[in-house]
Amino acid sequence: MGRVIQTLPEREPVRGVTSLDNRLYVLRDNKTSEQVEVYDIDSSQLLHCLSVPGLRSPKDITACAYNRCAYISDSSRQSVHRVALPGPDAAVTQWPVGDTPARLSISVRHGVLVLCTEVRKIKEFSTDGELLQTVDLSQDVLSPKHAIQLCSGEYIVCHGDLDDRLHRVCLIGSDGQVVKSYGGLRGTGSQQMNIPTHLSVDINAFVFVVDLNNRRVLLLSPALTYIREVVTREQFKWKPRRVHLDADRQRLYVTDNERKDGRFTAGRVVVVSV
Repeated sequence: MGRVIQTLPEREPVRGVTSLDNRLYVLRDNKTSEQVEVYDIDSSQLLHCLSVPGLRSPKDITACAYNRCAYISDSSRQSVHRVALPGPDAAVTQWPVGDTPARLSISVRHGVLVLCTEVRKIKEFSTDGELLQTVDLSQDVLSPKHAIQLCSGEYIVCHGDLDDRLHRVCLIGSDGQVVKSYGGLRGTGSQQMNIPTHLSVDINAFVFVVDLNNRRVLLLSPALTYIREVVTREQFKWKPRRVHLDADRQRLYVTDNERKDGRFTAGRVVVVSV
């Protein structure tokens, strides 16, 4: 089990967290401006905030070291916002996805992968918004939540929602078909999940998966076998929804959000040593 070493402040709900160099970027569900908080990653001091003009319904954030930018998905506008990094006066551009975007990650060729849950597609875009390819997921991958591409070109995808029987983390081939999987019927046991909603994968293909309704983060082997719970329900105040791995510092950043009467009301980031 990982050790909680810090929590970032409770404020607006947190939609995502990512890092680049020595900066941590926390995406808040802020209805005004300054949606992205920028922290010094070592001291956890808040340095400044970034405003993303036109951002309505943020769903996730990821950063690309190669292109020196962050990407934010916006479900209301069916678009991705590109924020140049670093700096408080970062240039922001926006381009359409064509479907409702959910979670994001960086592809092996430095593009951005956009998971579109409703149409069960993984779309890869260049940093300027050119559609590079689309992967249609197989029929049994219902309600996909997040996708990460491995060096092999295959994908790790988590899927399953309240109305679905199967809740799994899958290895997906370039043709969109399931190669192997972990999980099965929705449940609470060590070999079961209840809405796996977000992923992080290290350089050795070990998988960290947020198990939303079981309120934990699991660690899976590269063969997608269960290893252990990295973060347990006792270490969360509310429910985890996003996870980001800083491999250099051996830290996990996990969002922890409160939801009341069908809406998010507050959030924080839990920092875990792994």
